[in-house]
Amino acid sequence: MVAELEKILYDDGGGFRAAYINETVGLWHFHPEYELVLNIKSNGTRIVGDSVELFDRYDMVLIGGNIPHSWNYYKQNNTLPDNHGIVINFKIESIGEALLSQHELHSLKELLCEADRGIAFSVEDSKKAEKYLVEMINNKGIDKMIDFFCVLKILCSSTKRAPLCSENYKLAFDERGNKRMSDVYTYIRENYFRSIPLEKVARIAKMSPFAFSRYFKKNCGAGFIEYLNRVRTNKACYLLRETEYAVHDIAMECGFASISNFNKQFRKTEGISPRDFRAQFK
Repeated sequence: MVAELEKILYDDGGGFRAAYINETVGLWHFHPEYELVLNIKSNGTRIVGDSVELFDRYDMVLIGGNIPHSWNYYKQNNTLPDNHGIVINFKIESIGEALLSQHELHSLKELLCEADRGIAFSVEDSKKAEKYLVEMINNKGIDKMIDFFCVLKILCSSTKRAPLCSENYKLAFDERGNKRMSDVYTYIRENYFRSIPLEKVARIAKMSPFAFSRYFKKNCGAGFIEYLNRVRTNKACYLLRETEYAVHDIAMECGFASISNFNKQFRKTEGISPRDFRAQFK
């Protein structure tokens, strides 16, 4: 899926941006900088390239340059806590090829290569990194760089990191941004609980249904219906885990036409029934 190009601004003119996250709407976007995101107080659905997963508190991911991504937050009373996450952006040039070519930084060079598929880290790694990420927001100059390298040390030393995007995931980027698919993504995010005919989203993309289906699968790595069911199932996982709503009510709230279809799609995605999934958290 083609995303909006975001221009990263560096307030102090440096090469490392550190800030708290207070946004409540997840924009499907990309940028040439690397991005490290730590969610401290929020949860929802994280989309990185062709990876669509639930995220919870102390979810931390590193994303390579030009990989489209978005966080769809689950809100209480349409709000989120202040400073619910931390984001770090940096340019490869800020580290420098000369420094990266040193033997001592071989593990960092490998980490940055792995980030081309996106990397998820453990809760343990996230809690170790939190202190330094907070300090990066408050510090400047060499202190900020020292904090940054302390974070990189934790990431490089992680033994529980896992790739996000599929091995063959590739996407051709249009740096002017492509509002067509951004509008489709936004529509799905805001209307997943309703019936969404293929013809409807094809009209939003200003394409024929056949052309849109091919374009969507080529760029997203999944067919439109598969992607929509993935988004619906992820929301259902959240409700099963965090609420006491009846399974039937959750199925309807997430846009599934029937309880049998919900059970079928949930098993296909999660490997177990909705009731068994809920039982894991009791």
